[in-house]
Amino acid sequence: MPRARPGEDAGAAAAPALPRREARRALAGAGLAHALHDGYADLIYVLLPLWQAEFGLGYGALAALRGLYSAAMAGLQIAAGRLAERCGGRRVLAAGTALAALGYALAGLSGGLLGLGAALALAGAGSSAQHPLAAAAVARAYGAAARGPLGAYNFAGDLGKAALPALTALLLVRMPWREALWLLALAGLATALAVRALVPAGAGPVAAAEGRAPPAAAPARGRGAAFALLLGIGVLDSSVRAGFLLFLPFLLAAKGAGLPLVGLALTLTFLGGAAGKFACGWLAARLGVLATVLATELGTAAAILAVLALPPAPALAALPLLGALLNGTSSVLYGTVPELAPAGRIERAFALFYTGTIGSSALSPVLYGVIGDLAGPAWGAAAAAGAALLACPLALLLAPRLGAAR
Repeated sequence: MPRARPGEDAGAAAAPALPRREARRALAGAGLAHALHDGYADLIYVLLPLWQAEFGLGYGALAALRGLYSAAMAGLQIAAGRLAERCGGRRVLAAGTALAALGYALAGLSGGLLGLGAALALAGAGSSAQHPLAAAAVARAYGAAARGPLGAYNFAGDLGKAALPALTALLLVRMPWREALWLLALAGLATALAVRALVPAGAGPVAAAEGRAPPAAAPARGRGAAFALLLGIGVLDSSVRAGFLLFLPFLLAAKGAGLPLVGLALTLTFLGGAAGKFACGWLAARLGVLATVLATELGTAAAILAVLALPPAPALAALPLLGALLNGTSSVLYGTVPELAPAGRIERAFALFYTGTIGSSALSPVLYGVIGDLAGPAWGAAAAAGAALLACPLALLLAPRLGAAR
């Protein structure tokens, strides 16, 4: 096996734990699942105005309806990881995808608000399997070389977020929302079959690559503390992303931007975020976890402050880069989870990590919102920049525990 180049993560030079063709099939299946489930989560936003008109709901009730899906998805991830340890990750991932599709089919059949809420909760329960098990499937397939492929897997979710809501909007032009959900449910069932066909049953311990442990793996006895640091970085990083996006429309409006320009700004930010997720996983495999996390978090803080200070046109131009920095760290962190997971418990480690980061995305905007109410949106966004800086000392503490103090 070729040796890693200086400054390169040693795992980047390792061969996949499975034959290359099978590893790519696993990545394709996991990426397809990620795209579908992230699309399922975000297409709800397209349907909210229709549900408001049909059921006479206020904004609080609409948020609660959306929250049923999110709460079920976030709250059952650990249970999904434990179930996979008993029944196999591929089986649970395919079954969860089919369950999410069934939830949307039942939503299309629902005749009232109670049935719709129950169906969305069922769909969210099915989606709880995706993040921990699909990410673990990529990690098991690629072994010590998984960091870059996990970035590609992460990127696939953003493609789903862009594609499925857009497809839903097109379907709603031609048919009632219930019929549109039935078609989307069929797409989910087809994805479940594809996951069953593409994702391997298992690739053995993730550390196994040509029979050797990855050189950058953390010592077993230090993994608990290292994982806690990694989770802390993930929680802070997720809070920065959620907090800044909460205030971005209001910051642009204060600069005189109209609604179309705000929409363009969000699109540019999300496109940059998708590119950052794809690029930073591979970048960390070459520059190392510490260098990449410090660059993205320091860059995020600087870019947020720049957007606050700049006039509308330069601020708009800075948003794609800011989006890449905001989202790029997540690919680095996801790629590090396998190094710190107990042997044979990769799914559980991913479940814990995703539960913490998704929970942070859901709860942290409340705190930033209080700051915004008291001091204004600019100070709320500045607080998000401060949280990005707080992740840096945690990264400095984590790096030696990964055996990569650089």
